[in-house]
Amino acid sequence: MAAKHHIYLVPGFFGFINLGELVYFGHALDYLKVELARRGVESEVTIVLSHPTASIRTRTADLLKAVQETASGDDGPIHLVGHSTGGLDARLFTSPGADLGEGQEVEPFARRVRSVVTVSAPHAGTPLASFFLGLFGQRLLKLLSLFTVYVLRYGRLPLRVVFRFGHLLSRADDQLGWKQTLLDQLYDQLLGDFSTERRDAVARFLSDVGNDTSLIPQLTPEGIDLFNASTADRPGVRYGSVVTQARPPSLRTRVSAGLDPYAQLTHTIYAFVYGKTQKMPLTALPLHTPAQTAALVQAYGAMPGPTACDGIVPTRSQVYGRVLAAVRADHLDAIGHFDQPAHQPPHVDWLISGSGFRRPQFEALWKTVVDFMLEDERR
Repeated sequence: MAAKHHIYLVPGFFGFINLGELVYFGHALDYLKVELARRGVESEVTIVLSHPTASIRTRTADLLKAVQETASGDDGPIHLVGHSTGGLDARLFTSPGADLGEGQEVEPFARRVRSVVTVSAPHAGTPLASFFLGLFGQRLLKLLSLFTVYVLRYGRLPLRVVFRFGHLLSRADDQLGWKQTLLDQLYDQLLGDFSTERRDAVARFLSDVGNDTSLIPQLTPEGIDLFNASTADRPGVRYGSVVTQARPPSLRTRVSAGLDPYAQLTHTIYAFVYGKTQKMPLTALPLHTPAQTAALVQAYGAMPGPTACDGIVPTRSQVYGRVLAAVRADHLDAIGHFDQPAHQPPHVDWLISGSGFRRPQFEALWKTVVDFMLEDERR
């Protein structure tokens, strides 16, 4: 009898596992369960509960806890799928000799890992992290975290909030535009729309975001350089990456976003974070193997330039191991957060980039991930 496959979905930066019915990996989880069952593979798919902005080491210890709780009863193969920072957690988990702290015995489980898939992960860092190190960047991060939760719950932000926030971002380079009281007002206004029970849960999540932000300096190009120097691949583990590149903000992407005022104003948020992410130092861009370069050129028609990104992470920073898929998508599209409300359950977008990414591309991407995970089974 074939051993059970244990698959762990590791969320990224400020990624919650769920808040009531709000599930970070909801669509990916559903697809994986159906596809693995269709192939007759006995499996258990687990979404990892991670501290949202804690250090990579702390988050990797969270991953170990999830594995200990669900994979101790057998010796079946383990597969790790990490979105964004979750991809770095997966790499540290499998790194030979990784020290996650006293009493954290990762080796018995790390030796069972067969594949690591990273999705839109910042393997060379992201300059957006450098922006979030500033005082206003930290406050903005907390507000953006609440935006994500709110949109996944209600489908969209109130227009009164979006207009005020769009005005704030339009003056981002003007210190007079950064009004602490306005950030507080937007925060309180959004949080007040939840029920008492949900508000408490969201407040706890946002408290985690505010209380431990040690992850942020680790994700800068300078911080990730040390991570890469001390984290090695494990022999016998297959490493693959899903790479995303979104269109630069332009008149074309504004047209693609549609005429709805909400879509246009939230596109402003996308344009703002895209602009910060574009500023990747040329010296921080990693060198790629001929196979990786060929995969990117085949997917995009040309090698992505140094400013290419998905709005959060530079595209060339995302390449690691075998390039499984390289798609036109923003940072959240690949895990199912794009605009397709007619699908059941609906796909809800908040990073409105005009990428055009939809369900067919989503299913093709995740089918490739499953193929990679089960590659040993076909030999």
